[in-house]
Amino acid sequence: MASLMRYLPNSLSNKLTATYFKLSTLSQLGFRGTHSSQSTIDLDKMKIHILPALTDNYMYLIVDEKTKQAAVVDPVAPETVLQAVNAHGVNLTKVLTTHHHWDHAGGNEDLVKKCKNSLDVFGGDDRIGAMTTKVKHGDKFKIGDIDVECIFTPCHTSGHICYYLTTTSGSEVETPPVVFTGDTLFIAGCGRFFEGTADEMYSALIEKLSKLPDETRVFCGHEYTQQNLRFAKFVESENADIDAKIEWAARMRGKGEPTVPSTIGEEKRINPFMRVNEAAVQSHANCGQDPRKTMQIIRKEKDSF
Repeated sequence: MASLMRYLPNSLSNKLTATYFKLSTLSQLGFRGTHSSQSTIDLDKMKIHILPALTDNYMYLIVDEKTKQAAVVDPVAPETVLQAVNAHGVNLTKVLTTHHHWDHAGGNEDLVKKCKNSLDVFGGDDRIGAMTTKVKHGDKFKIGDIDVECIFTPCHTSGHICYYLTTTSGSEVETPPVVFTGDTLFIAGCGRFFEGTADEMYSALIEKLSKLPDETRVFCGHEYTQQNLRFAKFVESENADIDAKIEWAARMRGKGEPTVPSTIGEEKRINPFMRVNEAAVQSHANCGQDPRKTMQIIRKEKDSF
């Protein structure tokens, strides 16, 4: 159902989602996130709990270790989120919504109703349910002591937002920073151009996300890594970094473990959509040295790969 509904018109998917959530709780419907095991990434001053959902989605519970303030990214399965909140003893105060598609934003209303605290729901699109704070490119806020900056990345949807998180020690930014990229940037891939153009995706990936520090951890919205890597290998058959990542991903998925996070630096080495300025990718696209045209051609090719 997740695969079907994410591509329906928004008005229809919203109606179906509302009916769907009224039938039963997400946990009773079996949406416990069985495609991968839950895991935790420990960083300098924050923890990120990876919460699988539906058939291939990822939600993320972000915890500021000092204050125990928490936020969740794209909470499509509220029961799973609340179980994690209770298990880790944190105070959930914010929802970070990357875009309006139901498999990312469809749990917002239900989570707000079920949560004991009032939640501030962030997003960049008026179609996002339960949104309390509409954000734009460059807007900033905090999760406890964690700094959040909004990066506007329209293309997959016209209101898509990525969230860039950093912690500081005095005046120095600590590493590694993290970015939650929703359906804009995947490991070795990018989202479909549903509401935008190749120029917009070029701006999102090359002019914005690729400018983040190479060590930035990338947490994307779906477990699409293996299929993305197969396409990456098709585009760049001689890329040894892609070969190594294919082997690594097979080991991780063989154990039922998630392949997130990646890093910005790694994506620059393995992701054809982050490599449209590279001669090998341009040669595959056979359109001269035009990186935006290359982006357009390889995304269309990926659509039917």
